[in-house]
Amino acid sequence: MAADTVTRTPAVARIRETPLLRWTLELDGIATTLNGLVYLFAAGWISDRLGLPTALLYPAGAFLVAGVLVIYLSTRREAPVFWVGVLLVLNAVWVLDSVVVVAAGWFDPTTAGTVWILLQAGLVAVFTVLEYVGLKRARR
Repeated sequence: MAADTVTRTPAVARIRETPLLRWTLELDGIATTLNGLVYLFAAGWISDRLGLPTALLYPAGAFLVAGVLVIYLSTRREAPVFWVGVLLVLNAVWVLDSVVVVAAGWFDPTTAGTVWILLQAGLVAVFTVLEYVGLKRARR
């Protein structure tokens, strides 16, 4: 007697059919990658103005350059919901970490540094919300 089996396919987000998700992923990826490149190539200059150590800016820049993967994701017709979810989690962690850095007074940033950290957190929070809404629309 054969057992009934159910084959499950992973949930897929229809990125190309969901302009909100596609455009938000594109903008997020572009902004993230450019920010990472600036951190990598101008860490000393940024450090002087924002009061953030280069020892923080170099690894942050290297991490952010991975935004090219978000750009790549935005070009796909479909993508596993899991990977879009991973991006949402990483964005949320970035926002929370940014707020903690400012609230805890870590790194002793200048006023401009504090404003920059919070502006970045705000922009990433907006991307996260828009990507979440877009993902809800794009799931099948």
